[in-house]
Amino acid sequence: MEELRRIAAGEGGSAGDDGVVVGGSVRGRSTTPPPEDPAAQESEADPYEVARAIVLRQLTAAPRSRKQLEDKLLQRNCDPDVAAEVLDRMEAVGLVDDEAYAHMLVRSQQQGRGLARRGLAHELRKKGVDEQTAEVALDAEVTAEGERARAEELVAKKLRTMSGLDRQVKTRRLAGMLARKGYSGELAYSVIREALDQDPEHRRD
Repeated sequence: MEELRRIAAGEGGSAGDDGVVVGGSVRGRSTTPPPEDPAAQESEADPYEVARAIVLRQLTAAPRSRKQLEDKLLQRNCDPDVAAEVLDRMEAVGLVDDEAYAHMLVRSQQQGRGLARRGLAHELRKKGVDEQTAEVALDAEVTAEGERARAEELVAKKLRTMSGLDRQVKTRRLAGMLARKGYSGELAYSVIREALDQDPEHRRD
């Protein structure tokens, strides 16, 4: 009885979270407020600031087209009108520039992957660059002479790994490689024929 009177009087222990008796104590509920939900905090933030921060993070990681940035904003549940306004502002100050992006992409894909004009046009479409902007970049960066020279480099490099194969097999594999990079069949077979005619393994073929 004495123990029950002590418990009822709140003696013999501190209050806890679950309201049960533990070790002679009555544990009551904690009054500490729960931590704020991060999602709720973001939803209360200025939507323009949120969108601007997303765009800047994307551009810091790598160059992007406007379409890529727009897709990312919508993926992050930004309001379409907010996304459009933020991207318009970014374009006005030159942070978003599809023309410069298209030129950069064409140069890098030519040098890094050896893509021909058709392959480059495909890459620009994938990145969301509009047709007119893409054409301007392609006309400025791609020449027939440069395209043939790049095809010759690709064929010469590949031939070094094809020793011992017959001419027909080499031709088929080289043509497939160039086709995947966007070279026309006419250019591909012209370059391949010339390279094989100069190859010591096939000079008499």
